[in-house]
Amino acid sequence: MASSEDRRWLTAAIDLSRLSLPTPTNYAVGAIVVDHHGHALATGYTGEWNPRDHAEEVALAKLAAVPRPDLAKATIYSTLEPCTARRSRPGTCTGLILARGIGRVVFALREPLILADCRGAESLREAGVDVDEIDDLGPLVREINAQHFIAAQ
Repeated sequence: MASSEDRRWLTAAIDLSRLSLPTPTNYAVGAIVVDHHGHALATGYTGEWNPRDHAEEVALAKLAAVPRPDLAKATIYSTLEPCTARRSRPGTCTGLILARGIGRVVFALREPLILADCRGAESLREAGVDVDEIDDLGPLVREINAQHFIAAQ
């Protein structure tokens, strides 16, 4: 169940998503990995290192620099449901989350069917990950992405 801390971290991820460079093929997404003590371990946003980078992918890659984090108790906050299909790379964000052993995912908006058919929430739950959707923050994510795609044209 989502808490006030979850809302705070997800709002921070939404703010981070605004750094995403406009592109017609990727959503503007922000992601933050937080340990069970409430400390941010890593952040990422769409296109941070490469135009094809997904936010979760960047944040999870940055965890390599964190000494032995207990990720089973960690939460990744992502503005958009983690992907289960990808055009630009073979690995999906859902697959990366499962491979790193993240125990919980909180997001604001399910991935619209515009770019891919996503089953991130379902796939993660089926694998035993705790998943929470704070859907009242979804309209803000939708608004940011509407502006994002207009700027990319």
